Amino acid sequence: MSSIPFLQDELRQKLVELRLEHRDLDSAIHALMETGRSDMLQLQRLKKKKLQLKDKIKHLEAQLRPDIIA
Repeated sequence: MSSIPFLQDELRQKLVELRLEHRDLDSAIHALMETGRSDMLQLQRLKKKKLQLKDKIKHLEAQLRPDIIA
């Protein structure tokens, strides 16, 4: 039994978790902005975290994509 499918399953699960966290951060950012009393430093930190998550998501998606040799 190969460990590659197991690794891919782990990567897919991590991808699901990161996407969920990214969506939650997006909701939190919008909620802070709608209140009109948002702490700009907190907002900036949340946006930075969201971008970091997006980068991790893109990295994992690239790992799951099969290599195509032309």
